[in-house]
Amino acid sequence: MIDLRSDTVTRPTAAMRRAMAEAEVGDDVYGEDPTVNRLEQRAAEVMGKEAALFVPTGTMGNTIAVKLHTEHGQEVICDARAHILDYELSMVAWFSGCIIRPVQTEDGILSWEQVRRVIKPVNPHSAATGLVCLENTHNMAGGTVYPVRTIREICDGVHERGLKVHIDGARIFNAATASGLSVREIAASADTVMFCLSKALGAPVGSLLAGAADTIAKGRLYRKRLGGGMRQVGVLAAAGLVALEETPQRLFEDHCNARFLGEGLARIAGVQIDPRKIVSNIVIFDVGGTGLSASEISSRLKQRGVLINGINERQMRAVTHYDVSREDCVQALGALAEAVAS
Repeated sequence: MIDLRSDTVTRPTAAMRRAMAEAEVGDDVYGEDPTVNRLEQRAAEVMGKEAALFVPTGTMGNTIAVKLHTEHGQEVICDARAHILDYELSMVAWFSGCIIRPVQTEDGILSWEQVRRVIKPVNPHSAATGLVCLENTHNMAGGTVYPVRTIREICDGVHERGLKVHIDGARIFNAATASGLSVREIAASADTVMFCLSKALGAPVGSLLAGAADTIAKGRLYRKRLGGGMRQVGVLAAAGLVALEETPQRLFEDHCNARFLGEGLARIAGVQIDPRKIVSNIVIFDVGGTGLSASEISSRLKQRGVLINGINERQMRAVTHYDVSREDCVQALGALAEAVAS
């Protein structure tokens, strides 16, 4: 089965499995798991931050970040298709007591001017702004990447107003690959950044939240409240260390395969996509012209050994990763052409 549903479906590499089997462990709630400690130290170093916190999921990492930077009753500014708005079970409201102030964008990339217009000071009538969240790469906009200049401009403006910026960098290593910059450069101006080990980097489990040492220390308490106090979790952190060190350099191959997919999709009757807009490993395409719904095409593809999910009635999303080869992409395109023609 060729699985293009997400880059979360990867299986641990042989190196990850060996590291997991041989991991030195301790009780992480006591701060005594040496492998977790090494992972957190290395993540902080890579991101250019003082400290980092290992969490089970990106959702938990984002949830902790929002809580750290806000007070109950405030607003969190983000793009209207942001992951924290649509795919995290309203944790901004449930855990932090905040509401989202969504901003419509063309490509998932906020500008300082857009952010500036919706920042609200403390006043007697409406919720004040507490935090700005940027998603890089932007999932539902098709893996788009923030120009680092834009991130800096937003951060400078937000900081001047005494507020904080969090980067949902679930796929920030893809952003670094696409932009030719380091993740440290991308995250430099933000107060906190979360990134996933279990998406593009291919580890079986885990994400990291990085920021100032006192911020992360407080975040550790929120992790405990959310049920994220893990014990001998070095067996998972070991795979994360391998992913962090070995996977980033091969993400360019995933990007090339995504562009290849996009170019092939553009040649299929009834499918609409502009391959020039594909900059990372996410390919979103419109199948409305085929006369079939996305769910119907998904079902037909599964019968042909290909998994691709619909994201609404007209659109589908394919995500490349290290378990998908160029030949797999060729076969997937062939299956899709058959599915819409039959």
